[in-house]
Amino acid sequence: MKEGWCSFDISEPNFRPLVVIELAKGTKEETREWLTKRIVDKKANGGAQLLVKPLVTENDDQNIYLVGASHFRLLLGAEAVGLVKECNDNSMRTFTYTSRKTFKDFAEDNHNFLTMAECQYIIKHELENLRAKDEKIIPGYPQAKLYPGKSIVRRLLTNGILVQIFPLHDQEELKKLRHTWYGRVKIGYQPLDEIRCYFGETITLYFGFLEYFTFALIPMAVIGIPYYVFAWEDYDKYVMFATFNLLWSTVILEVWKRFCAVMTYRWGTLLMKRQFEEPRPGFHGVLGINPVTGREEPVYSSIRRQIRIYLVSLPFVCLCLYFSLYVMMIYFDLEQWALDYHQENESNFSSLLLFVPSIIYAVVIEIMNRIYRYAAEFLTSWENHRLESSYQNHLILKVLVFNFLNCFASLFYIAFVLFDMKLLRQSLATLLITSQILNQFAEAFLPYWLQKRHKKRMKKKMFSQKTDTDLSLVEQVSLEKEMGTYFGTFDDYLELFLQFGYVSLFSCVYPLAAVFAVLNNITEIYSDALKMCRVYKRPFAEPTASIGVWQLAFETMSVISVVTNCILIGMSPQVNALFPDSKMDLILTVALVEHVLLAMKFVMAFVIPDKPRDIQIKLARLEFESLEALKQQQMKLAAESLKE
Repeated sequence: MKEGWCSFDISEPNFRPLVVIELAKGTKEETREWLTKRIVDKKANGGAQLLVKPLVTENDDQNIYLVGASHFRLLLGAEAVGLVKECNDNSMRTFTYTSRKTFKDFAEDNHNFLTMAECQYIIKHELENLRAKDEKIIPGYPQAKLYPGKSIVRRLLTNGILVQIFPLHDQEELKKLRHTWYGRVKIGYQPLDEIRCYFGETITLYFGFLEYFTFALIPMAVIGIPYYVFAWEDYDKYVMFATFNLLWSTVILEVWKRFCAVMTYRWGTLLMKRQFEEPRPGFHGVLGINPVTGREEPVYSSIRRQIRIYLVSLPFVCLCLYFSLYVMMIYFDLEQWALDYHQENESNFSSLLLFVPSIIYAVVIEIMNRIYRYAAEFLTSWENHRLESSYQNHLILKVLVFNFLNCFASLFYIAFVLFDMKLLRQSLATLLITSQILNQFAEAFLPYWLQKRHKKRMKKKMFSQKTDTDLSLVEQVSLEKEMGTYFGTFDDYLELFLQFGYVSLFSCVYPLAAVFAVLNNITEIYSDALKMCRVYKRPFAEPTASIGVWQLAFETMSVISVVTNCILIGMSPQVNALFPDSKMDLILTVALVEHVLLAMKFVMAFVIPDKPRDIQIKLARLEFESLEALKQQQMKLAAESLKE
């Protein structure tokens, strides 16, 4: 007989804290009792069936709770979320509790079968799926309304009752990871498998892509240096450089898919089934029945969502794009003023003044991007998307459109309206270098400095207290709850996307773009590793099989780069000299070359398989075995029905 949720006993002699829940100070007693009861209650009663223990310290009003789960509960949770593990025959299969003994390294007393990151992901999944049943309000807070299907965690957060939920660090494992990851300066690959075990697949894929992209930039950088030094105005050589750029941008993205498939198959996420993805915590609606799964969950009209998208979100995005173009025109007015001043008063000061408008504009771009990001998050959340993947896709689309126009519109205007290659080169260099410096400062060095100061103050405070509880655990929780929150890889991928744009769109005009990108990414690997381990709270692991919609974004940018580079080549004096009498012939020739290059690009994308041959065979074998198992089950049922 299959063991289910109802057979679970919540008593656990060796409680292992995995997740921290912090309630607001002064939270009412009845609210705390109701929440903890829902967390520990059985699944059949709408609970999460987890373990909860308050963290009690001196002068504390008991607003912090530690959440854990028994080994048995975590195994059932692993089956519920569809984790894929390696079997004894070296194949990868979806974990089920009934077939647990067929999986490699499984033992009833082996509590390390699931990584700590996987355990925390399971707990997060269960907490986020705590939904109201018959409750109308949160006990103790009449203003906090509830209705059937509403996410309890979401309502607690929006009403300020729940401050935060975060997973605890494992201090010993973190110390080992820091040493092998960034604790020493070395030439070598990152320990991606160790990063994955600690932070999960989503973050590991970002670091894997960052490392891969950095290595992929090296050929462009090596070729770009002699082009910059010896062939600055030689447009014939630019044709060769631009052609290499186009082939390079296609090949690296296709090869990355293969690397990604190899890694995610080994981690098991390539096989995870996502078609029955649970509703995101922020999704709200009237409680109904999912027609596919038959489960109770909120239902929201897709027509209302479309109205919000097309009548509110789309006009707002268009308004922001118009404002971005308006700011760009102000930048060109400043650029013209600086140029006029330099022509009237030629001096060292006036020469330096020529770079000031570009620097100011680069800073303004970063500020506008960050402000717009908050507005885009609010709008996308308001649109009320059911799935996290849909929410992320709409958010990324909004942000990418604005960031692309905001960062590249001035470069397109300089190149194709003003036809000023010297100004294009200067603006590209200034935007690229300034944005990299600002990002490094804002994302790593400033948070690290602030966290270091805060950690010293907290340690003094903790050691001055006397408490009967475990001081190391109390200190750890007190330190971590004050650390910054890592909001995901969105900003990190966006930075790489814009960098890829600078390199692929206009690098034939400024060949050193790849050199600065390589230097930035080398420091980025170390600074991002530092902030993950020392600056931010540990983020929850999220299984994923790819970099998602970012792959499409990079591929779209590479297509745009084909058009951009072809037009830049067509504008060169050497190419124009070949068509002295007819500009129409020039335009048609450039369009023909562009279509040929695009055709080559798509042929290469088709020829290079997304998955290596051995991975394809393994996936096909698993599909075949699943079909055979289904046939056997159907035959068994048919035989039993005949006997009856």
